Amino acid sequence: MVNALKNNARKRFADKIGMRETRRIKARREKGKGVWFGLGMMGAIGWSIAVPTLIGVAIGIWMDKILPGRISWTLTLLFVGLVSGCINAWYFIKKEQMRIGEEQNDE
Repeated sequence: MVNALKNNARKRFADKIGMRETRRIKARREKGKGVWFGLGMMGAIGWSIAVPTLIGVAIGIWMDKILPGRISWTLTLLFVGLVSGCINAWYFIKKEQMRIGEEQNDE
């Protein structure tokens, strides 16, 4: 009985050390993912919202010149571009969260 308890304690200790070493190795591998990586991610998310919005504005201005009327195509397509950009950013963030969750589950 005492040997079984000692073996169980040794196994838990070995597992704990193994997990710490795995985390240490992973941290060394991902050393470059610091502040600059986070800023780059924010920039990518910002561009994924800004580009569709600006494209919507450009097409809206063009349509207002060709089809003048009561509807402001610029405002309408600005809104459409903004919504599509936000959906794009949300999808990107969700994908990154899933990847991070999978990495944590692997540990």
